[in-house]
Order: sequence, then C-alpha cells, then structure tokens
Amino acid sequence: MTNAAHIRILSVDDHPLFREGIGAILNCQPDMSLVGVACKGTEAIEAFRALQPDVTLMDLRLPDLNGLEVLLTIRSEFPEARIIVLTTFERDAEIQRALKAGAQGYLLKSIPAKQMIEAIRQVHAGGKSVPTEIAASLTEHFGDEALSRREIDVLCHVAAGNRNRDIAEKLYIAEKTVKISLKHAMAKLRASDRTGAVAIAIRRGLIQL
Repeated sequence: MTNAAHIRILSVDDHPLFREGIGAILNCQPDMSLVGVACKGTEAIEAFRALQPDVTLMDLRLPDLNGLEVLLTIRSEFPEARIIVLTTFERDAEIQRALKAGAQGYLLKSIPAKQMIEAIRQVHAGGKSVPTEIAASLTEHFGDEALSRREIDVLCHVAAGNRNRDIAEKLYIAEKTVKISLKHAMAKLRASDRTGAVAIAIRRGLIQL
C-alpha cells in the first residue's frame, strides 16, 4: 500500500471548498498527490477499495455515516490502512474513540498546512501524529471513570428536555433507576446538577444533540 517515493492521498470531507484547498496544498508537494475525494461515508469506503491510498484524511461529520463508522469499516477490510482524522472537533471522547478505532493521527482543521503535511509524512512512515493540544485534552480526563451506556442514554434524554418519568417510560426502566443513573453521571462528570452534566457531556463529545 505504501510507496517510499510518493504518497497517494484520499480526502474525505463534505465541504467542496475545503477539499479543493486540501488538494491544492497536497498537489504542491513533490512527494504527494491527491488521488481521490469523497463527500460521503459510503463514497469513502468505495473510493478506498478502488484506490487503496497510502494515507486517508477523514472528517468525522459526514452526511450519511459517522467518520468513525467509515474508519472502522475500512480498517476491518484493510488492517494496514493509514487514516488521519481531520476535523473541527477537539472533544476528548471523540479523540479517544477515533484513536481506539485505529486512526494513526488526529488533526484539527485549524492547524497550519505545514503541520498537516508533516503529519501525513509521519503517518505514511508508520508513525502516529497527535498534536500537543490534542494530547493535552486526553490527559486532562485520563483516569476519569467512564459513563455507562445507561448513563449516556439517560443524559441524552435529559438533553432532549425529557423529565425523569418520561425517560423511564422511553427506556423501559424504573424512575428510581433514572435518578440513580443521573446521580452517578453527575458524580463522574463532576457536575452539580443535571443541566451541568448535560453541558459537560456535550462539550466532551460523550453525547451529541
């Protein structure tokens, strides 16, 4: 899949202007070329199968599939696939999920072009690329107790404006269980109330609206 002389890159992003900018930057490099683009997750999977690029730049927010789903699908078929997440989201939960799913890099779209180019070369050479600010975000919550699936579900319903009684009915659990789950989630997130817990969970990417 890799070639020491030239790095073939696939860009996955649903913003045409951003894709064009990426293409202009990459095609100016003597050792790189943009060999394909995709604006949807399904297109990205098909493009990867057809092109088998050396490095893929993957956004997390796509019109059809989540970028993590695309990453996992590609990596399940091509375990050696080298994928860099390139996104606007710096929430620690999403960073952790991406790296756990097999991403070799996690970059923010706000980074200078030079840093992106260096990251591509680093990942192509078999390394990883996680900028200092991203690593700091992970370190901040290192060792925090993870929310359970039920606690996340309850918080999602709280975020949607549902009362405890409504949440209990929707999740087919007792109202007491909803209260206990909320209490545990608040403690893990170090929030003083349910509104604060929802705000922290959204900021960290633990739940999405």
